[in-house]
Amino acid sequence: MNLIIDVGNSFVKLAVFKGKKLKYKEKVKLDDALVNIKALKKKYNAIEKTIISSVGKLKKTDVKAIAKFFDVLVLDSKTKLPFKNLYKTPETLGVDRIALVCSAVNQFPHKNTLIIDAGTCITYDFVTSDNEYLGGAISPGLRMRYKSLNNLTANLPLLESEIPNDIIGNSTDESIHSGVVNGILKEIDGVIDTYKLKYSDLTVILTGGDAKFLSKQLKSSIFANSNFLLEGLNYILQFNTNE
Repeated sequence: MNLIIDVGNSFVKLAVFKGKKLKYKEKVKLDDALVNIKALKKKYNAIEKTIISSVGKLKKTDVKAIAKFFDVLVLDSKTKLPFKNLYKTPETLGVDRIALVCSAVNQFPHKNTLIIDAGTCITYDFVTSDNEYLGGAISPGLRMRYKSLNNLTANLPLLESEIPNDIIGNSTDESIHSGVVNGILKEIDGVIDTYKLKYSDLTVILTGGDAKFLSKQLKSSIFANSNFLLEGLNYILQFNTNE
């Protein structure tokens, strides 16, 4: 069994896989991660290996503590990957994006695939049918757009995400919802359409915290999978174990 540790800025996602099958997952606060990892070790004593993917601040002492229980792989730009990385600055490529591309290579082999991760930021990552990762794009996510309108203006309120009633907002709140949500939907659909002009056989994956909120409103045909990143991390661990 494999333990997946995906470290964000405030929270940590923990997942247990048996082969390719997800057996358990949870999201915990960063400060509580080590306690929960120890609890998982007791619950699933068959866990032998773990992969740590961190875009947040996981202490070196925590990594050392985890290594006492498991054989640890820390994902970085030097990790062996199942695709050819053509990114000009591979050392700056986020480990979350690496994991998403690996998941695409595993689940959609030999297909032109665009992975859209709708989280704090919206990331777009493209891998060709020849297994070559070309790069993509990064733009502000849903909450970031709501917060920026509030933080960078004097009078606009901070609102919770809400599907707008119409493209025409007839109040300040409705105008914000229309601008933020419709703006993101038009952006995503537009990016997909642009890729399809060059790659007509494009496969599109939507994942991330806001995937469920956005997926039913997009006009483009997509595969929505909230566990796509975790599955990618598990595949990287399997790939390196089998090398």
